[in-house]
Amino acid sequence: MLTIGELASYAGVTVRAVRHYHAKGLLPEPERDHSGYRRYGAGAVFELVRIRALAEAGVPLARVRELLQADGEEFAAAVADIDKRLQAEIRERQRHRERIARLAAGDSLALPQEVVDHLDRLRALGVDERIVQVERDGWIPLAARTPERVPEWMERKREQIADPRVIDFYLTLSQALDRTDDDPRLVELADSLAVYITQMADEQGESYVDDIGIEPPFAELLDTHVFDTLPPARRLIELLTERGWTGWTKLERVNPPRGAAGTR
Repeated sequence: MLTIGELASYAGVTVRAVRHYHAKGLLPEPERDHSGYRRYGAGAVFELVRIRALAEAGVPLARVRELLQADGEEFAAAVADIDKRLQAEIRERQRHRERIARLAAGDSLALPQEVVDHLDRLRALGVDERIVQVERDGWIPLAARTPERVPEWMERKREQIADPRVIDFYLTLSQALDRTDDDPRLVELADSLAVYITQMADEQGESYVDDIGIEPPFAELLDTHVFDTLPPARRLIELLTERGWTGWTKLERVNPPRGAAGTR
């Protein structure tokens, strides 16, 4: 007959674990002998080893008793069910690890990889980080609301970034961020941007420049964030409106364009 310490040692567990299994009703608790000690037989060792094996396999203790009492067919079915659950947990944890890895790399947790790549491309081109951050902030709700359209939008972005005129737009705006509203660079930027947008609309159709599929109130909300974060952007849109186009998040043609009398 074995003491509780000997039983724990033979089964490869701690005395505390044995007592825990007693409390959970998984391992029968023997009567005390005349000396007041509990003594265990060999059967308790076998039962404890089975409990330990199931617990180490990830079986919840609430189901261990069920498995200990199951016949061969029931045991196999229960184990298959537990294995399916564990696989699902592993997949979920892997997704968590991937997101954590992206955070560790400095990428946004809320953005698809293709958007992250686009932002990195802007940085590589020398675009001011404030502009990159504003673009990132805009992509987060867009990707959350309509993730199925992100590939289409990013394909368009890749085409645009390949155009030197678009790169020049980003770089010129970067240089104008700390300048006043009457900076002539903003006027030049509005001129070149209006020409580029009009050319794209004529060549690709207006949907190419303004079809982003979001409601005007939401576009206005995103625009407000841009204007609050990058003050020169508001003046740029005012100048652009005088040249026939308006909007930051959602470009739209102004018919007829405002007169150029207020252009500085």
